[in-house]
Amino acid sequence: MIIPYQQLDPTTLSNLIEHYVLREGTDYGDSEVSTERKVEQVHAQLKSGEALLVYSELHESVNIVSKAQFQAMQAQEYNYE
Repeated sequence: MIIPYQQLDPTTLSNLIEHYVLREGTDYGDSEVSTERKVEQVHAQLKSGEALLVYSELHESVNIVSKAQFQAMQAQEYNYE
């Protein structure tokens, strides 16, 4: 289930994004990118629709995924039914 990021308290949203960024450990190449900058980038992706907040009933958790990842998950779920 997609959760509109606008419905979350701004502090909660910031905490979710920061947790995601720290957990992901994404490789940004040779240049170092600050956690603050990574948080800004993810927030921008949520605003643009490139990333989505998704609640998993199975895991009872919220995660941030790319729109493409979400579509792939939906297609996979549809194929199992």
